[in-house]
Amino acid sequence: MSSLKLFRTTEFALSSFFSPERERAALRPFWAIVLASIWIATLCNLALWRQLGRLPEMDSARGVWFGIGFAVMIGAATSALLSTLAWRWTLKPAITLFLLTGAFGTYFMLSYGVVIDTPMMVNVLMTNPREVGDLLSWRMLGYVLVLALLPAVWLWRKPLKRLGLGRQLLSNIIVLIASCVVLVGVAAISFKDLSSAMRNHTQLRYLINPLNSFYALGDVAAKPLERNDTVLLPLGEDARLGASYTSQTKPPLLLLVLGETGRSGNFGLNGYARDTTPELARENVVSQRNAWSCGTSTATSVPCMFSNLGRAKFEDRKADHENLLDVLQHAGLAVLWIDNQAGCKGVCDRVPHVDTSALKVPGLCQDGECLDGVMLDKINERITALPAAARAKGVVLVMHQMGSHGPAYYKRSPAAYKKFLPECTTNNLQDCDRTQLVNAYDNTVLYTDHFLASCIEWLKTQEPQYSPAMIYVADHGESLGENNLYLHGLPYSIAPDVQKNVPWITWLSPSFERRTGITTACLKRHLDAHVSQDNYFHSILGLLDVKTSVYQRSMDFYAECAKL
Repeated sequence: MSSLKLFRTTEFALSSFFSPERERAALRPFWAIVLASIWIATLCNLALWRQLGRLPEMDSARGVWFGIGFAVMIGAATSALLSTLAWRWTLKPAITLFLLTGAFGTYFMLSYGVVIDTPMMVNVLMTNPREVGDLLSWRMLGYVLVLALLPAVWLWRKPLKRLGLGRQLLSNIIVLIASCVVLVGVAAISFKDLSSAMRNHTQLRYLINPLNSFYALGDVAAKPLERNDTVLLPLGEDARLGASYTSQTKPPLLLLVLGETGRSGNFGLNGYARDTTPELARENVVSQRNAWSCGTSTATSVPCMFSNLGRAKFEDRKADHENLLDVLQHAGLAVLWIDNQAGCKGVCDRVPHVDTSALKVPGLCQDGECLDGVMLDKINERITALPAAARAKGVVLVMHQMGSHGPAYYKRSPAAYKKFLPECTTNNLQDCDRTQLVNAYDNTVLYTDHFLASCIEWLKTQEPQYSPAMIYVADHGESLGENNLYLHGLPYSIAPDVQKNVPWITWLSPSFERRTGITTACLKRHLDAHVSQDNYFHSILGLLDVKTSVYQRSMDFYAECAKL
């Protein structure tokens, strides 16, 4: 009884974290919105202020006033959004969501120099647990703790003053109108500087946090309204095999290696100072030095390069179409997709496909991830399992690499291929000096070189029954700290060339050369010719002599070397 009396007297329970809100001073919803908007506009936009501070226009009093006005506009826009959610059961969750979104956005934008737009949001939504694991770090936890969790805990401990429905509605309307007035007023006052900044430095709009994330998410959600995703339009149903198949003694075997995060400039074959491609250099391959991607992320580039539309039309398409692999199947060829990464982004949905990323092959797999060499394991059995009638006409294999996927580059190469040391062994890339970071990346290229050379050696063993060839093209490039940018995914219009200039390597067996009339010697005369993933669809059809109305010879990169 005495302990219970002491408990009541001290009112310990009412002073704890879980005490009833009525015992503490209530916070008006208006002030919760204002405080949250100020916090978000300032601390949660550190990436924006850092970028803004680097602009030469800011080196004056006028620039400083513009920066202050910009912060006011962000705060006003945030408060306007929150005012629509300022109800008893929704305001605290809404503010918490804003804080968490702002904290994560700040971490990634400050740490990797990325921006948040629609393609980046698509990447986020398509990220698998393994990729999430590569991104987790104590630094991320620190950002989330300081920018989101601490203010959220303070907010949830404060009771909100309860207003009647009518009074709350009136308060929300007043806050919304006032916020819009401030936003429009400040924008009008600084319109000249604002329009100039948005026009000349377009990346700034993708740094306005967390409004950038909400806009991108809304844009993704609106895509079904702009594009009919319920219908898949047919493509190349008239596809047929050309004259080369009429009297063939050996069917073609074309291996399409889809690389991940390949920087053309870091391949020794393309003139890089380091010998990162020693095994390929001993093979009779052709490496295009002027090859460019459809996009700066896997989710964009992979579907785009297998499409017949090209980059510009692909982004603006009103419906989804079948792709290159469907056309090859329509023609009667056997097709198989082997994936060692995060999926085919819908490209392989209608063809046989295998996922090797979760296998447990000794020496190739550990900790839930496999090296790319695993895709060659049991490859002959996988081909044999394809329909015999289709195999007799020809086989097309696609191998989707883990390649140089970041930020944990050090995981992508085995010990035997860590030639460049010391390497960065953390996913906090900004903690490594650039030499270590480049070392880790170059080791992934060295292993890709080994994997591609192994693919060629395997293809050579298939020459008794097939005419083999290999085309390797990476989906996009990568930033390795240049201008404080890391990884990839910047909007194509502002992305640096290292995120778009990709390796494109061709190997043709003698029998494949005789079959097509395309020679390695001819291709080597065009090493610096411009080629992009827009050419990929038509080039593969041309190599395989597949006739269809959707094929455009003018877009076939190999056509110039083909026999007439």
